[in-house]
Amino acid sequence: MTLLKKLIASLVLLPGLVLAAESNFPLDHAPDRTKDLASLQNGARLFVNYCLSCHAASSLRYNKLQDLGLTEEQIKNNLLFTSDKVGGMMTIAMAPKDAKDWFGSVPPDLSVIARAKASGAGSGPDWLYTYLRSYYKDDTRATGWNNMVFPNVGMPHVLWELQGIRDAKFVDEKDPHDASKVVHKFAGFEQVTPGLLTPLEYDKAVADLVSFMTWMAEPAQNTRKRLGVWVLLFLGVFIVITWRLNASYWKDIK
Repeated sequence: MTLLKKLIASLVLLPGLVLAAESNFPLDHAPDRTKDLASLQNGARLFVNYCLSCHAASSLRYNKLQDLGLTEEQIKNNLLFTSDKVGGMMTIAMAPKDAKDWFGSVPPDLSVIARAKASGAGSGPDWLYTYLRSYYKDDTRATGWNNMVFPNVGMPHVLWELQGIRDAKFVDEKDPHDASKVVHKFAGFEQVTPGLLTPLEYDKAVADLVSFMTWMAEPAQNTRKRLGVWVLLFLGVFIVITWRLNASYWKDIK
């Protein structure tokens, strides 16, 4: 097999390998709070405190957070690490080699993760919102955690203090397509120890975090959508003018 054929075969198989790493767990709809500055500010705080230690967002500068209503002073005092600068990118100090040794792979950059996770099962924000709410305790894993959306994920549950510790309950049922087989079916989560937040408060915090990551993937998205409406209105008016001009031009021609 030539190198070109191997490359084509790898590209064909890649989507299947990616999907194989994730489950068909149903995704919950993520609340859209990308227009709520208070939610986005809270999401930025959560992202810096819980995500930015391992995951970079190297396509975004800290000073871009001023678009969320934060002042440069607030960014410096609350969202910057000691060595970072307001005009710098949201990178991390951890070396890729160390990350691979500790986690088995380098944690991905999260700049556009909210767009990259979109699929036929749901949007990228839906995936993130469900994923961050689907962790459970699993002592068979090296991290002590597992996830229903991404089984055997290498990332530990960084928000466990907020959510608390949960177990996943499974029941054995007969396969509806083959009575001789038994299906290990998920039956829900069971709270073992409470977190700092109630379940409702935790869902709200995750919604804020996901909304920030959605905004981060395209900070100009709200401006783009507003301009898009005006462009469509302009084109609609222009079409009417063009149509009437065309009728006026050809009216005397048989």
